[in-house]
Amino acid sequence: MADGRLDGTVALVTGASSGIGEATARALAAEGAAVALVARRRDRLEQAAESIRSAGGTALAVEADITDAASAQAAVAGTVNALGGLDTLVNNAGLMLLGPFGEAPPEEWDRMLAVNVQGLLYVTQAAQPHLVSAAENGSRRVADIVNISSTAGRVAGIGNAVYSATKFGVVALTEALRKELLPQRVRVGVVEPGTVDTELTTHVRAEIQQAVARQIEGMEKLLPEDIAEAVAYIVTRDRRVAVNEMLVRAGAQTW
Repeated sequence: MADGRLDGTVALVTGASSGIGEATARALAAEGAAVALVARRRDRLEQAAESIRSAGGTALAVEADITDAASAQAAVAGTVNALGGLDTLVNNAGLMLLGPFGEAPPEEWDRMLAVNVQGLLYVTQAAQPHLVSAAENGSRRVADIVNISSTAGRVAGIGNAVYSATKFGVVALTEALRKELLPQRVRVGVVEPGTVDTELTTHVRAEIQQAVARQIEGMEKLLPEDIAEAVAYIVTRDRRVAVNEMLVRAGAQTW
């Protein structure tokens, strides 16, 4: 299965039970990494991991709720114990709940902040010492964090105020960590997808789903594999190269 560019490395991908996360786990496994797939849906994780193993890769299903600090820490520790280290972290888990700010239930804000920001913080802090160790002692002498943001992390719009706040925050965190971890040769980058054909919009309220459907009607959406290719490109560069930001829009997307 592997073409060898990530042979001997270990990657952890959050939100890996479907969509961009699952596609990214497959892409990194295809490059030779042993991959830990982290999410809450055990059945979907097991299916994805078994598919990777059937294709000749190494995959570990890790059931975890990253919005709980102890669960996030256990997911990282379990990955390191089972696979022998950690070279690449992809923070993909995310939630997009849209709608007018004045009408939004505050619990939707709490859920987005918990997944999009706090969960990312918990996993990243737990992973950092292992990534630093991999960059110092691993054969590639470099490690990677890739955060999945959104075009909404660059351009805020009507109906996505809090979602954009979380994704702008991811971009800011990425840049701060890039500077902080640069001396340790841990590269930190962000991918900002546009409209992707995933389950993300199914989480919004029914009336908002209709509005979103009208906005993207007739658009040829990106596939999860398109974003997975962007992540794989970033983490397979030679250590002299750091790709810190990648914006990937659907060809017909105007925002």
